[in-house]
Amino acid sequence: MTTTRQNGSLYTHIHAKIATIEFGHPASNSFPIKLLERLQKELITVGKNPDVAVIILKSEGKKTFCAGASFDELIAITNKDEGKLFFNGFANVINAMRTCGKLIIGSVQGKAVGGGVGLIAACDYAMATENASIKLSELTIGIGPFVIEPIVTRKIGVAATATLTLDATQWQNAYWAKEKGLYSRVFETKKALDEEVILFAEKLASYNKEALSEMKNVLWYGTENWNELLSERAEISGKLVLSAFTKKAIEKFKK
Repeated sequence: MTTTRQNGSLYTHIHAKIATIEFGHPASNSFPIKLLERLQKELITVGKNPDVAVIILKSEGKKTFCAGASFDELIAITNKDEGKLFFNGFANVINAMRTCGKLIIGSVQGKAVGGGVGLIAACDYAMATENASIKLSELTIGIGPFVIEPIVTRKIGVAATATLTLDATQWQNAYWAKEKGLYSRVFETKKALDEEVILFAEKLASYNKEALSEMKNVLWYGTENWNELLSERAEISGKLVLSAFTKKAIEKFKK
């Protein structure tokens, strides 16, 4: 089941030192700003919870993991400030994932586009099904994946990021993503994915929490300037979304 709530849904379940955060939205699990803000705050809250050792991040339904930011909100942007605020949504979530202090396992059951790819890359370990293809289509509407580029490049390298970004209409399958390092493991079915994600989370949760926290710090070494960097990238996208090219591309898409 996928939520029918206009602003989406976000639920957290904590059991045996594992916090499962599940998000959903009727538009292919895309993120309006309000839902991104809720996810950011929830990551910070769960990260401070002493009863949590590890986080699982997943989405509702079977077909799509995340379609990125809300297209309806994108087309409603009228000025640079609104544009920066919009693109800062994913920047803030990525920074919360980076600094929350808990290792995050991504459970990716379906396709991911744009910011959804950024969410996966921001997980410390991600598993997926064969259906979890990825695409960065931002150039087709005159902008680019500037906010998520640092985390995607950090995970899969410059060459693979260039392939995703420049070949903006092409889906790359889950095995390509695994080969490049975005996914650690790929499964044939969602059932197998769900089972292995839980088993892996239980294994991590049995380890020394201080060691897990220190490992998180080590894995994210060198990203201390990302609050400023991702905000600067959001400003670039916020400016480009007002361009004549983008307005024309969006109108064409709407028709």
